[in-house]
Amino acid sequence: MGFAKTYLEKQKELSQLISEEPSDKLRISIIIPCYDEPHIINTLNSLWCCERSESAVEVIIIINSRTNTPKNIIDQNKKSFIEISEWIKNHQDPLFKFFVTNQADIHEKNAGAGFARKLAMDEAISRFDMINKEDGIIASLDADVTLEPNYLTEIEKLFHEKPHTNAAVIYYEHPASGVEFEKPVYEAIAKYELYLRYYKNTLEYCGFPNPYYTIGSCFAVSVKAYIKQGGMSRKQAGEDFYFLQKIFSLGNIEELNTTCVYPSPRPSDRVIFGTGPVIKSIIENPEQYYLTYNFEAFTNLKTFFQSIDHLYKIDLSDINDYLYQLPLPLADFLTQNDFFNAVREINKNSSNIRTFKKRFFDWFNAFKIIKYLNFVHEKFYKKQELISECKKLLGKMKVETSTFKEDYFTYLDYFRMMEKKF
Repeated sequence: MGFAKTYLEKQKELSQLISEEPSDKLRISIIIPCYDEPHIINTLNSLWCCERSESAVEVIIIINSRTNTPKNIIDQNKKSFIEISEWIKNHQDPLFKFFVTNQADIHEKNAGAGFARKLAMDEAISRFDMINKEDGIIASLDADVTLEPNYLTEIEKLFHEKPHTNAAVIYYEHPASGVEFEKPVYEAIAKYELYLRYYKNTLEYCGFPNPYYTIGSCFAVSVKAYIKQGGMSRKQAGEDFYFLQKIFSLGNIEELNTTCVYPSPRPSDRVIFGTGPVIKSIIENPEQYYLTYNFEAFTNLKTFFQSIDHLYKIDLSDINDYLYQLPLPLADFLTQNDFFNAVREINKNSSNIRTFKKRFFDWFNAFKIIKYLNFVHEKFYKKQELISECKKLLGKMKVETSTFKEDYFTYLDYFRMMEKKF
């Protein structure tokens, strides 16, 4: 073992999944969890058709199921394993290797996308460790995506040109038209993706330092950052969100908008939350408007974030005066969430304003923002129709929307165009 010895020794569930020695040229490892995925070959074909990077690439596919998984899914997983194994035999390239393993009967407390993703990522760490490739890159995909042909080369280029990058958040678009799904599916995904883009851009508008998407199929992370932050979460759902928040706290995050991942818009109830369940819910309730957080709640955050310099070395006796100057919903939330002690502890451990701000946003992080939004919408605000709030945000960004069509696709197209420019 080499640079990752300490990390790997702590992973109790780690066992060698791949017996073949890695290439000395290995730089990029792509991991794909697979659970009840009848169309994963489409994803593998999309990967195979990508422009080749200069470095060697490995793709690690973890088919997984728990002890109480229904028989039909067990059967589909076995079928997937056979199909993928056959596909691999017919797609041989010494610098672009595919590996698959079927991890069945995982204990209930561990089973889920998080555990499967972790198994694959830890296997990637082990293989980078074998060749002492400390500057390796781990990219995460899902089993139902397709890719732009430059996916691999753009990831390689980014980490080469910016070697201190801890993670790249990769641009995505859900298919919003086509013949694969019925029209209600495309209408639902347009609403959901617009919601995601509204939320991300409002965080950026507020001045939150980590306004990034947390989508399991749309990120790449450096080996060093992965190890430093203790690896992937084992959570059964939302593992990407929890893991990426740890990585974002390190800084040096890049948004890679020169390629694209296309996640499937399919409805599903295989996980607790995420794209599939949301699409299913929207389709089942087509008469409902799609509601989102009131934009005013974000303008309060913007006011707050612009004033946090005043909290550095503040006399605790002045905190009440500071709170009185904030909007009531925000002041109420802070008061009920141990704001006084938090500011005292952050100041106690901060020798300069830069450290203070870093520690402050470690405390008022993405989890705290969600908690705040839920609090104020229970007590002070009502959620609003999505397009109306998008208009308010774009208005603050000096975007004229009077000529826009009043539909989700129009606003989604604009946000996509806007994000691809930066």
